[in-house]
Amino acid sequence: MSGEGHVAEWPGASEAAHRGRGVLLVLRRGGKVVLSLLSVAIMVLTWYFWQFIGDPRSGFATTDIFGAQQAQAKPLDGAMDILLVGQDSRTDNHGDPLPREVLDMLHAGEAEGDKQTDTMILVHIPQNGQHAVAVSFPRDSYVEITGGFGKHKLNSAYVYAYNDTFKTLQAKGGDLKEIDEQAKLAGRKNLVATLEKFIGKPGMIDRYAEVNLASFYEVTKAIGGVQVCLKAPMQEKKSGIDLPAGQQSVQGVQALAFVRQRYGLPNYDLDRIARQQAFLSGLARKVLSPEVLANPVKLADLISAVKKSVVLSAGWDIAEFADQMRGLTGGNIEFHTIPTEGNARIGGADVLRVDQAKVHAEVTRLTSDGAPPPASTANLPGADAITVDLFDGSGSGAAAQTRTLLQGKGFHLTDATKLSTRAVTVLRYHPSEEAAADLVRQSLGGNPQAEPDADVAAGHVRVLLGKDAGAASSTPTRPVAPAPPASSSSATPVTPAAPPITAGEVPCVN
Repeated sequence: MSGEGHVAEWPGASEAAHRGRGVLLVLRRGGKVVLSLLSVAIMVLTWYFWQFIGDPRSGFATTDIFGAQQAQAKPLDGAMDILLVGQDSRTDNHGDPLPREVLDMLHAGEAEGDKQTDTMILVHIPQNGQHAVAVSFPRDSYVEITGGFGKHKLNSAYVYAYNDTFKTLQAKGGDLKEIDEQAKLAGRKNLVATLEKFIGKPGMIDRYAEVNLASFYEVTKAIGGVQVCLKAPMQEKKSGIDLPAGQQSVQGVQALAFVRQRYGLPNYDLDRIARQQAFLSGLARKVLSPEVLANPVKLADLISAVKKSVVLSAGWDIAEFADQMRGLTGGNIEFHTIPTEGNARIGGADVLRVDQAKVHAEVTRLTSDGAPPPASTANLPGADAITVDLFDGSGSGAAAQTRTLLQGKGFHLTDATKLSTRAVTVLRYHPSEEAAADLVRQSLGGNPQAEPDADVAAGHVRVLLGKDAGAASSTPTRPVAPAPPASSSSATPVTPAAPPITAGEVPCVN
């Protein structure tokens, strides 16, 4: 139904329309009249939402995950850090099994509710709310699980605590539905604690959002689909995906299949993470567009879909949050994945090896909001006498990562200067200071070309970053230590960091 249709139904609408010609004349009489009209417009919009949509703050399923440290109404006193979890559950957000016909339609298998958290994304939003960084954590990352459960895959942190709590409470007797809720709460808390310990930032996460299998179906149907792009046509039975190559809009069943497919992809879960990031970037772009924000019907459908399929941490005022995020645009949302060290088989399970120190450094870099990096304890001898002049011709914004890397080694850095995109990275140095160039090259890795240049000041090295900079800066400067012999039979090389996906584009993925 159009906005004009709603106006026509309101009392006095015809009279207001008749007086419309006079409004333009009145506008010329001064700013006070304009402000008055703006106030009336806001009142009308508020009335519309409450009459036709209802209070957007009510009706959400919540979880008391943060206890006494519960989120307050105005969360942007400082940065906000949200853990977004995709639960591979065959139940809805009230714990009831999804209908058989829905499971069949979603190719989701049996309604067993195995509680695997197959998607874990940390979303960091600085205090000003003008941009966001989303960091994905692969489900198979081999980490220490809090709660005394030992080292396992990251996606088991929830289920270990859930099962332990459920069995303990069940032995004492009581209502099974209440026991299930308490076990879920324990699982959520353990997952948050495990992630915070893994990244070395206790207490960082202050918001929690959990989606289930039906979420992608419900949300994409509400907003009319999300634009994605596939490098090749894809058909696979387990996920139910059946999509052509190229850019296209997905919703409902195929949206879920797009983000769930794991088998048949060259990089397995890492490719699935790229799919999830591409989908979420498209979802953010769509939700932030006038097509949704300026359409009260779609907005109402979206809110209804979220209420049916999402669990939020208690105390999170979504209306307040939406107002604080009003300056966010699609291009200001960037997606990353933590660095990984390759596959391995440990204790009979296929896992993904991770270096906790590297993950901590990367998360710190991505969430620093422009703050200088902490002082390094691994400065290269002589680096503090060298100033690096950075020129970014990478075309991918690799300057920030390179700056962090070199500052961490003890070099002084000048502000980066933008260049036209170039193919390869080159170092230029004063002819008498080849040793300084060698020190910078050693720190960058990848063995970039170095050239003497009399125009370079003594004590300085120019680094002209090319398109190869992303791969070079992610290449370790020392060999990666192999996993123990008993568990390294399927170890693979380190996976280089891919360029980040942003919500301002439609990236093509496997």
